[in-house]
Amino acid sequence: MSPIMRLVQTHIRPVLNRSATAKKTKTGTSQRVLILLAKTTYRAKAFMEAGRKLGLEISVGSNHQQSLSEVVPGSSLLLDPDDIITSAKRIVEFHSRYELSGVVAAEDDFAILAAAAAESIGLVQHSLKGVSVVRNKGLMREKLAGKEGYTIWFQSCDLSEDINSILEKIRFPCVVKPTSLSGSRGVTRCNNSEEFMIAWTRLNKILESGGFGKGSDESLGEVVIEEYLEGREVAVEGIMDEGRLMLIGILDKPDPMEGPFFEETILITPSRLSALLQKKLTERTEQIAINLGLENGPIHAEFRVKAEEINLLEIAPRSIGGYCSRIFRFHPESTLEELILRHSLGREVDHYRSQGESEGVFMLPVPKEGKLHNVFGIEEARSVKGIKDVEITLPTGAQVLPLPDGNQYLGFLFAKGETPEFVESALREASASLSVEIQ
Repeated sequence: MSPIMRLVQTHIRPVLNRSATAKKTKTGTSQRVLILLAKTTYRAKAFMEAGRKLGLEISVGSNHQQSLSEVVPGSSLLLDPDDIITSAKRIVEFHSRYELSGVVAAEDDFAILAAAAAESIGLVQHSLKGVSVVRNKGLMREKLAGKEGYTIWFQSCDLSEDINSILEKIRFPCVVKPTSLSGSRGVTRCNNSEEFMIAWTRLNKILESGGFGKGSDESLGEVVIEEYLEGREVAVEGIMDEGRLMLIGILDKPDPMEGPFFEETILITPSRLSALLQKKLTERTEQIAINLGLENGPIHAEFRVKAEEINLLEIAPRSIGGYCSRIFRFHPESTLEELILRHSLGREVDHYRSQGESEGVFMLPVPKEGKLHNVFGIEEARSVKGIKDVEITLPTGAQVLPLPDGNQYLGFLFAKGETPEFVESALREASASLSVEIQ
């Protein structure tokens, strides 16, 4: 049993038992969903709009105080994703006063907390055990080792270990991945021992600078070193429903992801892979999710595909991040956030279908370190045929730091068209229209 599971049984479930007979009050007749959002989230507006469209009462759980928390009872809850036990207790106690019908984590940081609270209350969610494993890259690889479609070599270690002893255990080329950081932060390809030592030093500095998770998974300082995989990178978006994958979409990443760093740029759906490969990807994603205990909730998986060979890179117990969910639209008219909320309430979602047109997003990377002074060419980018929107998300004057040291994107470009090729061309043309002044 994992440390988190033991803590939940010891500290959270007794609170639930004491609260079970408490009178639950509802401020209306609609169902209430608690959405867990990080202070730095891009997704608050999308989830709030989805909740309103579905006629739900929305409570926000976050790591910063909401402005209306004292004015509107039950509207928000202050939580710390790094203190799972205290925060899960708060959610259970909140449930005793404002009955919750669903708990949804919008970001990685809140995934374990959402699973712990939902499992304690008895709501639809991925299992706590599964989420705890997946949130630690080393544990995930150990769980999958030897399973079909997961044969890459890997080595789990700690930054406190002697680097020379680690070098004796690994092969090149390899990829260094910190388990306590999300996205591509700190992830580096190394082709030899010299590059490995540079990456190791860099990773120590990133962790010392702060901005990483210190949660009860005890993953601070843990690192996974794994085989570098050739091939193109794709992502699979879906919702697991009682162990069955409802495919939202397969996204191509047309830019080569060869390192040394792995900054994402363009995502396009539908995929241009063959129908057979897409079928294999869907089946592989579903089986991996089941093997890891992710059977009820959104998932986002990333793979390397080379010829007919498919290898998992990552799988996360949440939906696609940032503003990227905007590229998914469904019939009947719905957003991805609406489908996630529906599923959290136990409602049917498998009759929703993609609207069919090609869509894409360009995540604009931060080009260098410094202070952001201006972004030029925004209107020119907007005028490119096929471009739906241009969102510059970093404010003028912000201190910026590129990957792998930082974790920010300058903004997002969105495009729509009849074919993936048209969408990719529009995104590249719009991106070329922009120039960034950083000093």
